[in-house]
Amino acid sequence: MAYQHILTEFKQGLGVITLNRPPVNVLNIAMMEEINDALQGWQGRKDLKVVLFNAKGKCFSAGVDVGEHMGDLAPKMIGAFHRIFRLMDKLGVPTVSSVFSSCLGGGCEVAVFSDLVIAGEGAKFGQPEIQVGVFPPIAAHIMPRIIGRKAAMDLILSGRIITAAEALRMGLINKVVKDEDLEKETEAFLKPYLGLSAEVLRQTKKAIAVGLHDDLEDSLRPIEEIYLNKLMKTHDAQEGLKAFLEKRKAVWKDE
Repeated sequence: MAYQHILTEFKQGLGVITLNRPPVNVLNIAMMEEINDALQGWQGRKDLKVVLFNAKGKCFSAGVDVGEHMGDLAPKMIGAFHRIFRLMDKLGVPTVSSVFSSCLGGGCEVAVFSDLVIAGEGAKFGQPEIQVGVFPPIAAHIMPRIIGRKAAMDLILSGRIITAAEALRMGLINKVVKDEDLEKETEAFLKPYLGLSAEVLRQTKKAIAVGLHDDLEDSLRPIEEIYLNKLMKTHDAQEGLKAFLEKRKAVWKDE
């Protein structure tokens, strides 16, 4: 199927989703729905072994479309965006992100929710949502599980952006390579997994999740409740998003 904002490929057990919304792969609702359609189409494929997210353009992704995150559109965007992660989880196979340049906001969430991440040395990771008056629900779920409570608090509460080298030291990603070698290094990184049994990969990933007591739904539902029914009803969340769109400094009322 031809998509407007992504490219897809399935070959020898590898499903590839390439973000392709120039110039910086801002994730809007239409793009999210295309990703969901691709992931849904691979559900039940016994020969699927690995899903890879990569990107064309200037960077992996600069985040979600803030313009579609206002007012009545916010629940629709959260629903479409979070369905990506629910479908990734439901597929049950290892997921990998190959990251270069900026990987921010919702783009960072796609990457770090993946089971494995390989990045070019020039990649930058961050969750700057708090600077515009909101927080990243998926990061709130997954980051403490990957890098621990204190490091996750630091990144999410500050909104600071870190280098690939720092992300590697934290354990947020798995490998850093030269930018110009990212494509070939990604192929080499994937090769061991593609030589294994798809069913054994699924059962092993499931066992690791059980060992961590890691249930996406049990964690994500109360986070969504806070986000949509608490945070998004505050003055400061609306002011932060509006200020971002109007390219001005937000005026916080602490309410």
